[in-house]
Order: sequence, then structure tokens, then C-alpha cells
Amino acid sequence: MAGAGGGSWRDLLAGRARKRKSPFRSQAELQEAALRLLDHHQNLGDLLLEVGDSAKPGVKDAAEHQGVSPESFIVSVLQEQASKLGVPTATLAAKNAIANVERICQDSACPSRVPLLGSDQRKRLSCLLQTVKDLLANNMFCRSLFCQEMWKMKEPPVLEAVWHLHSGDIAGLAELLERSPAGPAAVEWLCSSLCDLCEQVGDIRCGDTELAQRILSDFAIVFLQHGFEQASELGRKVEFQKVAYICRAVLQRMLAWVLDAVGKEKQEDVSMVQAVRFWLNVFNVSLYGSVAHPDSLRQFFRHTLTEVLTYNPVLKVSDAIQMQKEWSFTRTSPLLTALYRKLLVGFSVKESICQLQQVLETHEVNWQHVLSCVSTLVVCQAEAEQLFKDLLSHLLLKAFGNYDMENMITAFLIARQAALEGPAVFMPYSEWFKASFGNAGGHHGSSKKSLVFLFEFLSELVPFEAAPYLKVHIMYPPFVPTKHRSLLLEYITLAKTRLADLKVAIEDMGLYEDLSATDEAVQPQAQALRDVEKALQIFENTRKIPTSVIEASIFRRPYYTSWFLPALLRPRVLPKTPDGPMAFIDSLKRADKIPSNLYSTYLQACHAMKEKVLQGDSKEEPSHSKEPFEQLKAELAELRTLVVDQAHWEDVAAQAAVVSDRLRGVLGDNSEENEAAPLDSPVPVAVPAPRLAPCHQRVVDLLLTSFCQTLLAASSFNPPDRQGPCLSLVVKMMCGHRNLLPALLGRLCQLIYHQGPSLGAAHILGLAAFVIHLSECRALIPGVEASFGVSQPVPGKALSVSEYWISLLVCRTEESFAFCLRFCTAAAAYLMCKFSSCSREDFCALIPPGLIKKLQFLVPRLSLEARGVLCEEAKTALSWSSLSCPSLNYRRASLCLWRQAGFQELLKEEAFQLSFREWLLMELEVCPEKDILSASERQDFHHWAIYQKYLPAPSAAGGCDGDLEKACGVIINALLDSSQRLDQGGCGQLKMSVSPEILCRLQELVLELRCRPKLLPGCSAAQRHFLLEILQGRLTGSQHGSALGEQLWRQQELLLHRRILVGLPASTLVTTCWKGNKTVLDCDSFFCFVNSELKNVCSRGYALSYDITAHFFRGLLNASLECEDAAEEVNEALATCQTKCPVVLLSAVLWWPRLEPVLCSQWKRLFRVPLAEELDRLRGWHGSSTRFLYSGAVFPVSDPPWLSAAFLHGAILQQSPRGQGREALQRLGTDAEQLLVALLFFSLLDLISARIAPKEGVDFQTSLEWSLEILQCLEERGTSWPLLFHSAERDPGKCGVLRSAASHRHTRLLPLAFYSLTPSFQQELLWREPTFLSVALQMYIQLLQLFVEGEVLPQSDQHPTEHDPLELISAARRFLLGAIPHCPAQSFGNIQPLLSTCEELDPELGATLLHFSRPAVDMELEEELELF
Repeated sequence: MAGAGGGSWRDLLAGRARKRKSPFRSQAELQEAALRLLDHHQNLGDLLLEVGDSAKPGVKDAAEHQGVSPESFIVSVLQEQASKLGVPTATLAAKNAIANVERICQDSACPSRVPLLGSDQRKRLSCLLQTVKDLLANNMFCRSLFCQEMWKMKEPPVLEAVWHLHSGDIAGLAELLERSPAGPAAVEWLCSSLCDLCEQVGDIRCGDTELAQRILSDFAIVFLQHGFEQASELGRKVEFQKVAYICRAVLQRMLAWVLDAVGKEKQEDVSMVQAVRFWLNVFNVSLYGSVAHPDSLRQFFRHTLTEVLTYNPVLKVSDAIQMQKEWSFTRTSPLLTALYRKLLVGFSVKESICQLQQVLETHEVNWQHVLSCVSTLVVCQAEAEQLFKDLLSHLLLKAFGNYDMENMITAFLIARQAALEGPAVFMPYSEWFKASFGNAGGHHGSSKKSLVFLFEFLSELVPFEAAPYLKVHIMYPPFVPTKHRSLLLEYITLAKTRLADLKVAIEDMGLYEDLSATDEAVQPQAQALRDVEKALQIFENTRKIPTSVIEASIFRRPYYTSWFLPALLRPRVLPKTPDGPMAFIDSLKRADKIPSNLYSTYLQACHAMKEKVLQGDSKEEPSHSKEPFEQLKAELAELRTLVVDQAHWEDVAAQAAVVSDRLRGVLGDNSEENEAAPLDSPVPVAVPAPRLAPCHQRVVDLLLTSFCQTLLAASSFNPPDRQGPCLSLVVKMMCGHRNLLPALLGRLCQLIYHQGPSLGAAHILGLAAFVIHLSECRALIPGVEASFGVSQPVPGKALSVSEYWISLLVCRTEESFAFCLRFCTAAAAYLMCKFSSCSREDFCALIPPGLIKKLQFLVPRLSLEARGVLCEEAKTALSWSSLSCPSLNYRRASLCLWRQAGFQELLKEEAFQLSFREWLLMELEVCPEKDILSASERQDFHHWAIYQKYLPAPSAAGGCDGDLEKACGVIINALLDSSQRLDQGGCGQLKMSVSPEILCRLQELVLELRCRPKLLPGCSAAQRHFLLEILQGRLTGSQHGSALGEQLWRQQELLLHRRILVGLPASTLVTTCWKGNKTVLDCDSFFCFVNSELKNVCSRGYALSYDITAHFFRGLLNASLECEDAAEEVNEALATCQTKCPVVLLSAVLWWPRLEPVLCSQWKRLFRVPLAEELDRLRGWHGSSTRFLYSGAVFPVSDPPWLSAAFLHGAILQQSPRGQGREALQRLGTDAEQLLVALLFFSLLDLISARIAPKEGVDFQTSLEWSLEILQCLEERGTSWPLLFHSAERDPGKCGVLRSAASHRHTRLLPLAFYSLTPSFQQELLWREPTFLSVALQMYIQLLQLFVEGEVLPQSDQHPTEHDPLELISAARRFLLGAIPHCPAQSFGNIQPLLSTCEELDPELGATLLHFSRPAVDMELEEELELF
């Protein structure tokens, strides 16, 4: 009831109350007057609307002032009116309320039906609801009748009005639905209203949007509570079964609306997508909180997931096989993936996959929805990979158990779909196929029936298969026993036919084509370009032609010549300085892998292109579109936003998949480029100069920059342990791109190894965290072949990614020490903070041992406080945020980390303890002149590490158990291993020096070892020569590749052995022992080491170098101090040398002019008695040889004669002109035959030395002439000399002693010396020496064997064509062919063992020998006949 002025009845009442005093004396009079007034002007609808304004303070106060309650007027009026009409008051109130609701809903300003009310409608409805609440409070309103009457309205109510009734507890939605006369009509009204609500969201105000969200949330709760009630509740609420039906039906209809929109997403406008996204909020778990039973919620989600997977199953399996590549995570509708991700929150991963399995087993499914669900699971749930592997195994087991095709196809589709998402989330299809069927233990290997079943299945797939899957089946075929091979061949034929239909030839497969590819086959031209790029990358890293290219040129000739070479030989303007492609092409040309005509055509085309460029006619190459790169950049920025905001972490996995897709597009590849074993082929990295393609470097820099920015942004809000798994997912995504790994690892090498000291704090923090996550993803990264230069003696084993990046942290200079300390501190701090919540076992498995060991080396070295026993734990732990502070002192930070209890606990783990050997290898990498420590500080550190830390420490902790010998052994091995490494300056050269400071520490330990009790009399055991045992042990078990590699390694190793021995006290070479009742010298160990090893690195062939020779003799004299009779023991030792180790005496002879003063002065200082007899004899023979040459004195021949010959040979070479030497030979007495033979042997060894070591000062021509003169002298005397060339085994006599003194290489090259003497071989020699033919033939065979075995026959550096090895072999052959006819018959009697070898190596010479040896046999028979 409204006044003329538009005011309400209450306003009028309040106004009048303020103006004048009421004329009524009592409340009864006032009520009676009001009733009379209302009776004459009744409008119950307006009256109900009036009461809603009772909240106005003025009205309420005035009414209460008069003692009248506004509600009482309404009640009185309603009762009066109901009494007149003869109906209950509550009924009348309900009907009037319905009339008001209908009028309010119909008074919309918008002609079309909308789900929300206008502001005026909302105000009026609010007044009505307040009145109804008052009536309900007075029990004057019939709720059930109100709900029933609601459905009789001409037009359905506005959705918001229903929500107000529901939320105001006047008529709940469930009660309203229960009173609906027709369930389908209610479903239709609700669905249309909800759709309208969702569609209107984008066009309404912010406040209305919040209202719409509340409406949807409240109704969704009702749908869930009543549509998915628990069984225990259903019995108590039978009347609500209709409600359950309607709720389920509404949810079903709305889900269908969503899925239909998903199918049309590409055609629909943005508003429809927005509407569907608004409805998807129904599936937010947080919406239901505690108002819904968990089982009801799980039932709702399970039901919805089942409906999605089975919705509209029109696609056949054949369609799924052909189309599933379009259903990957990034290609699937974002609406559908959003729905999956919301539904899957309600289950564990295991429950989700079990539900998927159950649906597959019991329903006809929509394959697109099923497979896109698989993709969503593997991308968004890290645990899904193993669970899907288990599911696949289960499906295969059932398939082969029942020979069930359905389980088989399900397994294949799931395996392929999961593999579509890349190796970062699931194994490639090729790997799964190999693992499932590539061995005899597969399900198909149990019987022939299983094999037939498998091949029948694969054959049925063939008409629908894409080329990449067929290639996998052909290149990695199932294991088939030989007797059933025909089954496989039939399938391969069928598959190749299909490939031919697809115009893909298996012969045109790329060298590096990924067989786990999921897209359509790449055209051979494009694949060839990729192969060329990959081959160039390998070639530039290894400087060798890739094995795959060599194999293709032989076994895959059609692809190699038709595709690979044309792609490689594309014409271009060749640079002035040869680049990588030119070097690669040149290597192939020299290996005869490029036809000459094709190479000529290539050069001509390059020349023509150069001319064209010079003429200005060349066209610029079209610039590549930057769009893919910019898209990647934008997606990375979006990813960073999600990582930083904890509320969006659930979206990170999906966004990482999008980034992965963009990354694939930027790299121009649809899959990873793998060779034969996709996940096993190591990644090559050239550490001294890693090369990256510009396009790849740009992408890697973007990824690393994005990672660092994301880390720093996230760290500004939360420490690493509260950043979730987001960064792990990002790095895992990167590692899934196998073709990116070489560039990524190469860039890390550039940044850490080459540019580390110049990096800023932010770069170091970002890279440190990045490598930690790389180590976390180590299972996805193959081994790394880190090449440290061309001088690397033997390629090491492939490194794990953790070992790789730790190997880049080299501490050599002051700058590199500071960088390594900062980097390792940051990495360890991030690791310990990020994974602090992991179990102890998992935490230790994540830690790269090399990182903790590197810190154990760095921190005590740079901080004195870390060297002592830790007295107290750090008061405050090192925080991750403090590391980004510009003023941070990294030494203090590292010390803070060191003192943390958690870090100290790690140091107790055996896997993380830095051993003595590892410490030494790190210390030996330091460049002393550029060290961060001074020389005295470094010495203090060495003493602490050796004597306080490692020497007393138990072996379990990497120490030496207090054993000095063990410590010495570790130092020697470390010195040798380090010296075989690359030069410390990084110049790519082997450093053949030994660290003097560590050698000093070794000397100290060896001297301490000498401080031991003397052997007691009667003790026969000699002191063990452990040093030589260590050196000998390194040489016995060595494995260094080829024979040449082994030979070079041994030479380098022995040179280092010699340096170490010379650097140690001389007395260590000779030990003492008790023999009988006296102390004697024991040189056997040293003699044995010289005979077996050291003599083989002497360039003169029969003498050791001066340093080790002098060192031995000094040690001999020093050790003799412990003997009762020093002179006698020295004499005995030198006498033993004559038979056991003649090379030591020969060495003394060669160096006697330098050695004599040293030994004489030492003897005089030690003993002050005349020189020992054997030493004096050596001095005497040296003087005799000099006097013999210059004064013509008689030369006394020593016993043994070869010792005199050695002195004479040395004197002649050093002091005598050539003519004087020839005259001296003539003056030798008749008893000098053995001396001359020895003299010839020494001159022949010099002849060989002049070839293999020309820098030793021995001239080849001079040695040859001197040898020929000695030979002539022997011939004139008629002395037999060929025995010199018999092996020591055949001639253990005096010549055998000489040969035993020669190095192995000189002995092997004796045939070279022998046939250099052919000008002096006279015909009389053939008759005088019956064994000469046998010796000459043996030398010729050995010469041929050296050539066949690849032995490098030495040539002259000055005249390479002179004395060419082939010319020498030809001359030897001519000599033999000319000499054989003139040999006496008895000469052929000794050649029988050599005939077969000779016939094999030189058939013509063998036939000649056989021909001339037969008469000798006949002659022997005739002589035997004459005897009878």
C-alpha cells in the first residue's frame, strides 16, 4: 500500500508519529482502526512487500514507540483475510508470496530471459523475503505449499530468485525440486538457467560475477549432496529420490554441454569457452570443503570421469591408431585438460589409473578422451610413469594369457600415447617395444602360439600404422627363435610394403633419425640435413668421422649417395680459413668416401657461387621467422608467473608441456635425434673449445636465463624448500629434448669451465641450482663423453651428468678457487634447503658425491678454522636468501655451511668422504705460481692434510691407517695419474713433470720409513722394496686400447717412474738383508725392474739415462754403509751386474766421464779408504781405452770382453777421429774377436738409435760407416758374427748377454740394422758361415712382419726418401734372391722351420728357397746310398 507521494505505509506512519500525538488511547484502539482501514483498501501483495522495510531505524523506532509491531499488523491482516476466505493463514501467505515472486521475476527490464535479477528486482525480493521470514518465525507460512505453487507459475522463476529462497532458508533447492510435478521439466529449466548464467558471466559487473559464483557453488553442493548420497542416507530420505534423479540429470546434461563445447572449441567464440570454464568451477575440490562427504565427492568425480571417457564413443580403434598423435597434451583442448586435472585432484594417481583401467575393461570408450586423459596423467603426475608401466605389463600379461586383441591394442595405444609426451615423462615407444618384445623373456616367447598371436596383431595394425612405428618394428624386431624366423620375415615384408605405400623407404632412413618419433615421417631431404648437422657436431667434437657415417657409406649406400652427400655438398661460398664442414668434407675425401666426380662438381658449384656473389647477383637468404622463438619466450614468461605464485603450482606441469611443445618447434624437430640406442648414446662435449650452433645457443641462453630469473623471483617470496616441485619439472622438461642436450651441456662448459670467474652472483646462484636439478634428472640424461683435448691419452668412460659438471669445476688459479668456492657453496646450500624434507636415504641419493668432496677440498684449504676439530655447531644455518647479498663473504658463508650439523653428518657417509688419493689429484691440479695460497701457506696445508688428516685416518674414511708405505703408494699413484693428465695451464699438452712440492712430501715419508729397527742377525728376509712393487704393479695390469696406445702409455709412464725414483733418496733403490752372519746388499728388485721395464725407455738401446744411473750408484754406496765390509759388498753387487743386469754396467761405461768424479768423491767422503776394486777396475778400463786410442798402448781385454768393448766404443765415438778408430781396430790383438763382435753390436744399436732418437746426437751415416768398418775387420779375421742376431733363448752365451741388455724396441729393429750392412756381405761369407742364410732369412721375415703389423719403421728426418722402409725391404729381398743360388747345400738344412712363414709372406722367395733346398736333400740321399 503506497501513498500518493510514493512513500511507503511505514514512512507515512513514522512521519505522522513524529508530527502529532496519537489520538488512540490504547493499542487495541489503534489495531481496530488499522484493520478497518485495511479492510477498505486491501492489497496483500503490496502489504507483504512493505514489511521488508522494517529494518529502517526511523520506522522501527516510531512503531515501537507506539507499542505496535509491524509484523503484528501483517499477521492480523492475514488472519482476518484468511478467516473471510475460509483458508488457513499459512496457505494464504504462501499464495500471496508466490504471486509476489512471479511479479518480481516478470518485471525484468531485459526482454530476454536472464538468470540474474535487476537491482530494483533484487531490492523488492529482499523485502518480500524478510516478510516471509517473519511469517515463518510466527508459524504463519506454508513452505511446502510455497514450493508446490512455485511450479505453477506461468514462467519459470529467475535462477537468482531461487538461489535467494535457497540461501535464505525459505525454500531449499532440494525441497523445491522434490515438489516439482515433472522431473524432466525441472532438469530442462535448471540446465538452461545454468547455461545462461555461465554464458552471461563475461558480460556482467564484478559484483554480479561474485554473485554468480556463489549461486553456482551453492547449487553444485546441492547437486552433489543429493545426487551422490551415501547408501546409509538413501534409506532415510526416500522422498528425495526424485531430487537425486534431477541432480544427476542436471550434472549429466551440463557435462554433455561441456564436452560438446570441447568438440567445437576451435569453431566457438571466446565467450563460449569462457562460459564452459566458469562451469568447470563445479569440479573444484575446495568448493565442497566439509559440507560434502568425502565418499560422495569421490563418487561424483569417479562418475564424471567415467562419463567423460565413455561420452559419444564413435571413434574406432583404427581411427585412434591414426589420429592419436593429435591428442597429445599440448594439442588437446585446454577445456578438456582442465576438466581432467580438476577431476584427478579427487584421486590418487593409482586410483585414477585403476579407474581408467576399469572403464576400459567394462565400457565402450571414446578413445580420444581416454588417450588425452593418459597424456594429462603422465604430464601432470610424476608418479604416473611407473604406474602406467605396471598397467602395460598387466595388459600384455592378460593379452597373451587369453590371446585377447582388445587388451593388446589397449596396451599399444597407451604406450604410444604416453610416449608422445617425450622421454622426460615416459620412455620412448621404441624403448618400450624393445623392452617388451626384444628378448626371449617377453610374453611372446613362451610358445609359437604366442608368437603367431603377436605377429597377427602387428599385421592387423599395418594398414593403419604411421611410418615411425613401422620403422621401430623393423629396426627393433621382436625376438624370434631361428626356427620361427619366417613369421618375422613375413611381417617385415608387409611393413615395408606399407612404407612403400606411404612413399617412405627404409633405406632412406636418416643416420640419426629418432625411431621413437610420433609424427609423420620426415622427408629424406629434411632428414639428411639433420643428419649432416649431427655428423658435423660429432666431427667437430671428436675430429673423427662418425662411425654411423662410415657404416652408411658401406651398408646403406643408396641413402648415403642419394641423400646424405648431396645435403653435405650443398654449394656455398667457401671461407678462406677452413671451417668445420670443410674439414669434415676433406676427411671424407681422403677416406675415399666422396666420389671424385661429385667432389669436383661441388667445388665448381662453390666457385660459381663465389663469382655470383662478387658480381652482386646473389640473393639474400630468406630470414627465418622469429615467431616460434618469441612464442617460446612468451610461454617461459607465463611459466615463470605460475612458478612464483603458489596458488598456480598445479598449472606448472601443464605449462611446462606447452613450453616443451614450443621448444620443439623452435628447434625445428618433432622429436629427439637419437642414434641406434636412443637413450644410451653418450653426448660428446669438447671441453677445451665447446662448439654450439648459433640457433641452439640462443635457445639454451633463453632457457638458462629464464630458469635463473624464475629461481630468483620465486626465492624472493619463499626459500627453495617451499617452492614446490616446479623447477624440477622445468628442468626435467628440458632434459626430455635429447637434441638440445649437446648444446645445453656445451653451454654449461662455456659458462662454468671457461667463464666461471667472470660470472655475477645471480648467474652463480642460478647455475648452481640448475646443475642440482640436472643431477636430480640424471636418469634422463645419457653419459657425457667429455674430451679434454687431442692429447688425452685414452678416452675415459662416459661421465654421469653430475660427474660432468663437477669435472668443470677445476681449481687452478686464485680466480678459479674463488669461483669454485662460491659455486659449490651455493649448490650445496640450495641442495640442503630444497630437499630438506626428503628421507635420509632419498636425500643422500640426490646428492652428487663430487660436490661434497669438492667442498671438503676447498673449505679446509681456504679456511684455517675448518682444519681443526669442530668445537661447536654453527649458531645460524646458512640461508639461501643470504647468498644473493652483494656484500656476502663467501669464505665465511662456506665456513657457516661447513659447521652446520647436517653437513657434518653428510661427511660421515662413506660415499661422500674425500679420500687421500682424491685430495691429492685435486691438489695436483693447482698451478703453484697462480695459487690463492702462498708457498708457506700451501706447505702448512699439505702437512695438515697428510700428517693430521689422512695418515692417521682409517681406510674406511679414505685414510692410510697410519701406514707410511700405504701413504707413499697413494702419493706415487696420484703423482703418476696426475702427470698423465693434461697440462695444468690448459694448453692441451701432456705435462710430463712431477709436482715438486708433493714429491717433497713423498721424500719426507720415505725418509721416515728409513727410521726403522735394523734387521737382527740371522734374519734372512730382505727388506721389501715396496716402491718398485708399486711401480711394477701399475705396468702389469694396464689396459690402454690399441697396441700403439699401450706402447706410448708405457713409455710415458716409465719416464715418470724414472723421474720419481730420481727424486727420492738414492738409498731407496738398494736394500740390505742378512746373509749368513753379515749384512749384504740386495739389488735384485732394482735389477729386475731395469731388465723388464726401465731399459725399454733408454734411447741409446743399451744404456740407461745418466740421472737414474748416477742415482743407483749413489744409492749403492749409501746402502753399503750398513754392511760390515762395504767394499766387498760393492764389488759383489757390480760382479752380479755382469750376468743379472748388464745394462747397468753398460750405462756406467757410457756415462763414466761424468760418473767417475761423483762416485770417487762420495766414496772418499763415506769411507776414506781406497776405491772398491770393481769401481777401480772400471776406472782402469776407461783409462786403458783412452791410452789405447791416443798413445798406442796395448788394450787389455777384460772379462767379460763386452765391458772393454763398451769402453772402447764410447771412447772412439767421443774422442777419436774416424781414421784413428780404423787404425785402432787393426792394432787389436788376436784375442779380441769377442771384443770386436760386441763392438759391432754396440755400433748397430747406435745405428738404430740414430733413426728412432736422432736428438741423442748419434749420426746415422757415421754409425753405419763405423759398423761397416768393424764388420770388415771381423771378415778379415774370419770371426763368426751372425750369432749376434740369434735370439737370447737360442744363444744364452755371451751374445745372449749382449742382446739381453738391449731394449725391446732395439731388438725388434735389429733386422733394420742387419740389412743396412748388405754392402759388406761378401760371397765368401755364405760359404764360411753355414748359419748365415738362416739368420738372413729370419731377419727378412721379421722385417716383413714389422711392416705387416704396422710397426713404424724409422726414417731420416732430413732425408725422408733416403733409407725408405719399402726400399730397404726390396733391397733385402734382392739380396736374398741373389744369395740363395750361391749358398752351399748345408746352409739349407737350418731353414726348414722358416719355410712355411716365408711362403706365406713372400711366396716367390719361398718358392726359390724350396727349389734350391731340394738338391741338398737329394745329395744327402745319394750319400746314404753310397754307404750301402
